[in-house]
Amino acid sequence: MSRAFSATHWLGALERAWLLFHLENTAYRFMFTSPPEGEWVALDCETTGLNVNSDEIISVAAVRICGNRVMTSERLELLVRPERRVSPESVRIHQLREQDVAKGMAPEEAMAKLMHFIGCRPLVGYYLEFDLAMIDRAVAPLLGGGMGLPQDRYEVSAMYYDYKYQQLPRNQRDNPFIDLRFATLMNDLQLPQRNAHDALNDAVMAALAFVKLKQLLATG
Repeated sequence: MSRAFSATHWLGALERAWLLFHLENTAYRFMFTSPPEGEWVALDCETTGLNVNSDEIISVAAVRICGNRVMTSERLELLVRPERRVSPESVRIHQLREQDVAKGMAPEEAMAKLMHFIGCRPLVGYYLEFDLAMIDRAVAPLLGGGMGLPQDRYEVSAMYYDYKYQQLPRNQRDNPFIDLRFATLMNDLQLPQRNAHDALNDAVMAALAFVKLKQLLATG
């Protein structure tokens, strides 16, 4: 795997060992093993709102990446049943109504399935920080000790920023303006776009962008 691109969150051996030592639920030790070479998982979630402390996940999706291939046949897509009501504002964004998510899984069951699907593979996403803040809060009761997902993370918007920054003339690098909107990124990379604010569609698009960007960054 080329090291021309780097994880935005990377665990060293000592930090990984420390987390493993403090893992209360040893059934999830598999997440701390060495990942398969050249494999990642792109993920996305939809929520009842944007407050990472009080809102809840109502949909989560993930798709595997192997080398330069997005394995859409190896995907996970789950509806999650929240405890709080789904606000009309969020319904307008993701089109998931209360009667839709009422059929979903309990959060604990959904997070267990997600962690088994991910395994030890590094994570990929577009503005992944929000999604993982929501997911980490949901998986903490399963892992124990307030622990979130331990995998390394690759942020697509950061990779795109690095790619566009490299293309700028040196006299424009002091105050660069780089449009990081998802639609702009996908258009610029000449990648197909799916309907946004659908967890699976967003995960697949992030995976496609990741594959294209890691190739572009590797070739300079």
